[in-house]
Amino acid sequence: MTIDEFRKLTGGDKSSGGSPAKKPYNKYGNKRVGKNASIKEHTRAGELKLMQLVGEISNLREQVTYELLPEQKDKDGNLLENNLSYRADFVYYDKKGNLVVEDSKGYRTEEYKIKRKLMLFVHGIRIKET
Repeated sequence: MTIDEFRKLTGGDKSSGGSPAKKPYNKYGNKRVGKNASIKEHTRAGELKLMQLVGEISNLREQVTYELLPEQKDKDGNLLENNLSYRADFVYYDKKGNLVVEDSKGYRTEEYKIKRKLMLFVHGIRIKET
């Protein structure tokens, strides 16, 4: 096999513009839509924006980060462990003035389940899953 035959076989043929473009891979099959991580999250963002327009909710924010554990340093100030945080898809206040932290979930990973429990333990916030 010649080098040209190998390139054609593997898609690295220079005459056809080089290597084919690789599509971004998402482990859970989500497709980004605008700034949202999935179609489901994008749809929910639209719903919440409409709810805010008609006064059902207020102070809608997206991608809000909560610290669950602070970074850890030794006595000399050297970093031992980074902080642990949770990023909520949406945070808003309902009509009664209650804070709502919401996450659009398709698949609940073990990491997410731990962070959900830490949100309740550290901040006293139960995450609304949609």
